[in-house]
Amino acid sequence: MSGEYKPTEVGVTRVLWDSEELGNFISLQRGHDLTWRDRREGEIPVMGSAGLNGWHNKALVKGPGVILGRSGASFGKAHYCEVDFWPHNTALYVTDFRGNDPLFVFYFLSALDFSRHNSGGAQQSLNRNFIASVPIKVPRPAEQRAIAAALSDVDAMLGGLDRLIAKKRDLKQAAMQQLLTGQTRLPGFHGEWDAVEFGDVACIRNAKVVASSTPVGTQCVELESIDHGNGRVRATTDATGVTAKYSFRTGDVLFGRLRAYLRKYWLATFDGVCSTEIWPLISRDGRLCSGFLHLLVQTNSFVNAAGVSYGTHMPRSDWSVLEKLSIILPPTTEQVAIAAVLSDMDAELAALEARREKTRALKQGMMRELLTGRTRLIPIGVAAHV
Repeated sequence: MSGEYKPTEVGVTRVLWDSEELGNFISLQRGHDLTWRDRREGEIPVMGSAGLNGWHNKALVKGPGVILGRSGASFGKAHYCEVDFWPHNTALYVTDFRGNDPLFVFYFLSALDFSRHNSGGAQQSLNRNFIASVPIKVPRPAEQRAIAAALSDVDAMLGGLDRLIAKKRDLKQAAMQQLLTGQTRLPGFHGEWDAVEFGDVACIRNAKVVASSTPVGTQCVELESIDHGNGRVRATTDATGVTAKYSFRTGDVLFGRLRAYLRKYWLATFDGVCSTEIWPLISRDGRLCSGFLHLLVQTNSFVNAAGVSYGTHMPRSDWSVLEKLSIILPPTTEQVAIAAVLSDMDAELAALEARREKTRALKQGMMRELLTGRTRLIPIGVAAHV
């Protein structure tokens, strides 16, 4: 490694940056107690260990401010508040930025690894006196502002994507409500829908196999393999072991019967096996297409019926309840058309979410480069004098 670089708490930084201790970079203080009984209705954000923690009518700190989670799951997590706020005693907050850019301080603290500075034992706790001597290297204020502006631009992109995804999800939910109830009909479709019970048109593919007896390469889907609420499978495993599994086929609709409120569902894209905590659902007699069945299991009425369960610690859906769920069913040609429209909406959502993940990865890469000085936004000769 060149002598121009040196390892620090946030990684490898250029020696050109100023060396100092965290306690000289900023001043930190523990927040102030504010019980729910003492809170008053107002528009002042209360900032705690996990960020926004309600509202109050009085501010103790002028914005912008930076807050650090002091304990628990939010240990060492940084938060930024643009407006005046009340710092809660579950967090530390910056009392003096010492001429440094507040937004840069937020990003810089976000990149610091505080895990080696736990002062609380099993229950993690961040003590400002324990971290005051942490050695750091930071650029001058002009470069700080350039770095903060670049990272803020990416955060703005992420915020825009979050809002767009939320809007598209709402549009899909509204479209489902309209199309699956017949309130809105697609062009070219008319006539009455049939009122049936779910069990009249759907059933469980009740084909169980021992995992180890399946062909080599058979994939197993467990409950934890399925994301909740978006109908996607993260990762599967090879089918092994002597436990019994349900066998499923391409086009089956898998639905997690354990804690149905988690909304774990998937339209199978390959043949495989799955946990017996998952039902492979299929059409009973051809009156129900798989795409429409996939939509039905996403509805509130289906999830609510599946939520009528037995067992308190591990609640499981009761098929005898679910099969009596009343639904209205269009002809299969209309089912296919409805499923195609909503599938296109799902594909658009998936593309936006993939774009968001790429943007998040871009931001992480930028933070590694910019907050360590590996990549400079101001020429080195200039940065050394500003």
